Amino acid sequence: MHQWVGLKLSLFMAFVLFTGTLAVVSQEIDWLAQPAFRVTPSSVEGPVAWSQIAENAAAHPGVSAVSIIEAPPAAAFAARVTVEFDDGHPGFLYAHPSTGAIQGTGPWAGAARVLRNLHRHLNLPTKIGVPIVSSLAILLLVSLVSSFVVYKRWWRGFAKPLRRRDARTWWGDFHRLAGVWSLWFVALISVTGLWYLTESLGLDAPPQTQFEDGTAGAPLAETGLTAAFAAGLSAQPCLRVEAAMLPDADTPLLQLQGQNEAMLVRPRANAVWVDVRDNRVKLITDGRDLSLHQRISEMADPLHFGTFGGYWTKAIWFTFGLLMTALAVSGAAIYSLRITRERSVALRPRAAFVGMWQGTGRWRWLNLALIGTGLVMIVYLVVSS
Repeated sequence: MHQWVGLKLSLFMAFVLFTGTLAVVSQEIDWLAQPAFRVTPSSVEGPVAWSQIAENAAAHPGVSAVSIIEAPPAAAFAARVTVEFDDGHPGFLYAHPSTGAIQGTGPWAGAARVLRNLHRHLNLPTKIGVPIVSSLAILLLVSLVSSFVVYKRWWRGFAKPLRRRDARTWWGDFHRLAGVWSLWFVALISVTGLWYLTESLGLDAPPQTQFEDGTAGAPLAETGLTAAFAAGLSAQPCLRVEAAMLPDADTPLLQLQGQNEAMLVRPRANAVWVDVRDNRVKLITDGRDLSLHQRISEMADPLHFGTFGGYWTKAIWFTFGLLMTALAVSGAAIYSLRITRERSVALRPRAAFVGMWQGTGRWRWLNLALIGTGLVMIVYLVVSS
């Protein structure tokens, strides 16, 4: 069972694990690729200039609507503003968090969007792609449970050295060593992946609140929001705002989302709604008031991607994501070397990977079809944006 589960979809599993690993640091990849996303940390003073950023973004040439402002994820980052341009396509503006000055534009299909869509649903419609990808959590869980049977006295394997007697011995030692150190992480990714699968099948948690305001008026500009931002921030002074959802013609409400007292929740769990017509706070939600079902739903993303502790946790998740990817590859390599009876003194990865390709049998075509679909759909994502 352990061998079959680890081999037949090993290529697709490694692909999903690797793209998820890169998704953990996707914002950092965008930071490297887009100079406008960068600021000098010493130039940042005081809180984020939310209202100034909104006004400057609305006045930026070619912008027809501004919807979301995201706070910088770290000191050297600019604030990111989600906008719609005059041609109807979405995109980003990057603003200095202290002055509100617009530093440049960015594509909608940047590294963060491409990697997250690829990892989450292969760029397919979410109703199709999410169940396909998240169903791999079942295979991960089977691999995890069966590993305790396959690896006798596994608790003694945390400090075993890698023997270089032959290729199969080295890959086997590496697989077991990486496996025992990654047990907690495999369990975490399996459980959160199963949660995503249940959500995609219709068992998602009910929304924390359903805020309906049927009063629609003239289109609201992103100017003159200073009082609304001030009202929201003063109503919940301990809220560390991470995103501002700006009002539009249908919903004249400014929504501030962030982190407060509740641990391991998405920013949307803590929010303040302000009616920009009279600058009055209409609703405050607190992550501590969530039901058990809602709390599990809000915990899934921070735990799956390790974003809850900043760079400290993201570095850990990135490292163990690479280890999980290596587990998928090395497990298949062990099988292929056993089948081909490779006994070379020097390590020969090529022989291992050729055997892995042959060992997957007809399943290789399903692996290639799923991976190819995700890659081809990147073109559609870029063109449509």
